[in-house]
Amino acid sequence: MLNIVLVEPEIPNNTGNIGRLCVGTESRLHLVHPFGFVINDKNLKRSGLDYWVHLDVSEYANVEEWIKSIPDPSRVFLMSSHAEKSYLENDFQDGDWLVFGKESVGLSKEVLDQFENHLTIPMSKLIRSFNIANSVAFVVGEAKRQIGLKI
Repeated sequence: MLNIVLVEPEIPNNTGNIGRLCVGTESRLHLVHPFGFVINDKNLKRSGLDYWVHLDVSEYANVEEWIKSIPDPSRVFLMSSHAEKSYLENDFQDGDWLVFGKESVGLSKEVLDQFENHLTIPMSKLIRSFNIANSVAFVVGEAKRQIGLKI
């Protein structure tokens, strides 16, 4: 099972869509506070539809609390538009942690400095970034494809 981490998510619709993706891909969702919304926000539930009740989700008060829950930091992969290595070049394994930052600014330098594995999603220079829900879908899809090939 993959672990999908959203650090300080800001937009409930994105979090709801990612929650739905996690249910559909049998992945765990980890949400790190503070959020830019209330977890029972109607938009979050609208985006997650009726799937939210099936979601394997954990919440953490802050980054430090989340980091304490990680059994193997070498299997944590942080997504950053500043990384040099593409997620398509990475060898994913069952149980990996895929970490995404807040929509407005991504992951902070403090979070990035705590882990060595940074990955990027290749994109045209015409855009700054992809929507976070799309970014999660790209990376989870590739990771699940790779894991499926190893079974």
